[in-house]
Amino acid sequence: MSSVHDPGFDFTDIAVLSLSFACLSLLTLFIFFRGQKKDPQSQTIHLLVAMGIKFIAELVLALIWFFVAKKSGLASVILFFVLYLAFTLFSVLVVLKTLKYKPL
Repeated sequence: MSSVHDPGFDFTDIAVLSLSFACLSLLTLFIFFRGQKKDPQSQTIHLLVAMGIKFIAELVLALIWFFVAKKSGLASVILFFVLYLAFTLFSVLVVLKTLKYKPL
């Protein structure tokens, strides 16, 4: 019997997606901050590489999530994009806050 408050997805879906997006965000920030410690010529390349890796990895994650795992229900799609937006905004705000005090 379905409950009125049934979200339409398992909480393991939240855990898997949150962990995946968190790892990608941490990798992105690690590459970005590593570039901040280097000489000024390599800072821009590190930022571009970090954002490029994040973009490609999230495309692969979307491919796996929607086509391999077949999570194409409305609740799963909304969950994916809400978590994608949250972790992407977090990464971008951290990068912008850092660049505000230490420009490229």
